[in-house]
Amino acid sequence: MSRATVELPAATKAFLTRPHTATLTTLRSDGTPHVTPVRFTFDVATGLVWVATRAGAHKARNVAAGGSAARVALCQADGFRWVTLEGGAAVTGDPARLAEAVRRYTVRYRTAPPAPLDLVVVEIAVDRVLSLNL
Repeated sequence: MSRATVELPAATKAFLTRPHTATLTTLRSDGTPHVTPVRFTFDVATGLVWVATRAGAHKARNVAAGGSAARVALCQADGFRWVTLEGGAAVTGDPARLAEAVRRYTVRYRTAPPAPLDLVVVEIAVDRVLSLNL
């Protein structure tokens, strides 16, 4: 998966550090959207979003089934302010990437994420950012 760096205004960066929940939209095999609430972290320097989840979760299975063409959208909203991060996605169980995702999640949400035995990370290489009122 290629990593794209995106330029974000300071207000958008600050908004994305707040401990809000977002929605993650993946595509089912029939092309219909699957939308689920998630907690996530975003590394502005690399343009990567991490969503920790179970390997058996629909979102992880949808991304894995999409292969190298998998694309997702993650949207964080607060009232009439919102940011959508779009990009290519992949699922990884790499221990170093899992550890980094868990570390960032713990810092952002001040609690560790759930730790199921099949914990994986959906990584999103952000290449498009849409926002309103930021």
